[in-house]
Amino acid sequence: MNIYKVLWVDDEIDYLKPHIMFLKDKGYDLTTSTNGQDALELAKNNRFDVILLDENMPGLNGLETLGELKKINTSTPVIMITKNEAEHIMDDAIGRKISDYLIKPVNPNQILLSLKRILTTKTLVEEKTIESYQKEFGKLSDLLLNLKSADDWIDYYNKMIYWELELDSLNDQMMFEIYQNQIKEANLLFSSFIENNYSNWIKSSDTPTLSNNLFKRKIIPFINENKNSILLIIDNLRLDQWKTITPLIQDYFDIISDESYFSILPTATQYSRNSIFSGMTPSQMQSEHPNLWKNDDEKGGKNIYEYDFLKSQLKRLNSSISSNYHKITSIESGKNLIKNLNNFKSNDLLVVVYNFVDMISHSKTEMEIIKELAPDNKGYRSLILSWFKNSPLFELIQIAAKLDFNLIITTDHGTTNVKKPTIIQGKKETSTNLRYKFGRSMTYEKDKVVEVKNPMEYGLPNTHLDSSFIFAKSDHYFIFSNNYNHYANLYNNSFQHGGVSLEEMIIPFATLTPR
Repeated sequence: MNIYKVLWVDDEIDYLKPHIMFLKDKGYDLTTSTNGQDALELAKNNRFDVILLDENMPGLNGLETLGELKKINTSTPVIMITKNEAEHIMDDAIGRKISDYLIKPVNPNQILLSLKRILTTKTLVEEKTIESYQKEFGKLSDLLLNLKSADDWIDYYNKMIYWELELDSLNDQMMFEIYQNQIKEANLLFSSFIENNYSNWIKSSDTPTLSNNLFKRKIIPFINENKNSILLIIDNLRLDQWKTITPLIQDYFDIISDESYFSILPTATQYSRNSIFSGMTPSQMQSEHPNLWKNDDEKGGKNIYEYDFLKSQLKRLNSSISSNYHKITSIESGKNLIKNLNNFKSNDLLVVVYNFVDMISHSKTEMEIIKELAPDNKGYRSLILSWFKNSPLFELIQIAAKLDFNLIITTDHGTTNVKKPTIIQGKKETSTNLRYKFGRSMTYEKDKVVEVKNPMEYGLPNTHLDSSFIFAKSDHYFIFSNNYNHYANLYNNSFQHGGVSLEEMIIPFATLTPR
């Protein structure tokens, strides 16, 4: 049992002996002081879990003492106790980040309740979270074995994301490992689900929402009802990261719908994002727009014709939506767009592609500091949240709300944290992505991949008769046998995309209106 140390500062402390004895009987270690100056000395030389502070004291008053206490230790909770109910006193105290506010006369149970709320809430929440997850674990395991449809998988993955975020704040390694094992099992079964269903999705009109039908199904209907909209495509944004930044956005926008859809394969930018803009599968883009589409083995930028693809799609769908397009690849370009945002009010749709999350992901393999800041999913979420709070992207969203733009937020694909290298051998022209390979005469461990011998069945381009695609399952990544150890170590525990996993394929789509 924790023994909590409490400092109680009050110039009439002798009258509070019954309260002090009551709290000592409850297991609290009480230290007392009759003035602010002595309290500051005690706080400098001792660690207290919480401080009870009288607002109205001679000499250094409560608010002045509070200010000095926060300089000594900003994290120590302070409970202000006062006879004064004046609103400006309360506002001043709250503004200085007190943890609670009690009005005299106080009884011992009031103080006890306040102490418990501050000191034991985290412990109680952790205990309740663990208890709830333990109860839910069996249900999730049973549910996993009975997932039949795309919607079932979306619902299941959203449940798993909920529990991952709930378990985030716990210091319980065992619970974390249980969750990790559960999501690994889910990813293996999800790979089998994709193997059994994906080719039918590509061939059929009765298909879940994919990259190539996202515009037609979700985006155009929203814009037809909500002119002056911004479509914000944040490259590489995972569902868990979206859930992490959502509360910040909700201060400025009401969320109308918060859904998920499936990235096409490969879950790589040149395929999935071009598919969103064109409304086509990669094989259709290759056939219908050979001047815009480039295969893996061709030189040149793979995503430089996104707006051309979009204009072609809108024309094909007989849509009269007026549009504009911006790709943000630097802080400067982001700030320039913010400065001129009001100029786009005459358009039905402003498309903004924001690349920064993708850059963070790729930087993890190149920069030691990123590796330290984002060693795992939790660290990656924290890094994205910290970046987002101070980014031009968040400023853009805030200005968009002021200018009364509607908002669509989505992404082209997610990423997964790769841990298991698997050897591949192939010809010189074999593609270089770590999570998928395209080429001829490739050899690989078949149980580690989703194998596509006929690319056309997956809506993929086929440049040679004997070309094929393979997609890494779960947390595997492909390494050529040359310099195997070097590259296996270099890319281990990095965030990659292109393969088959829940994290890469089930991604966010949200519509929002300004508050």
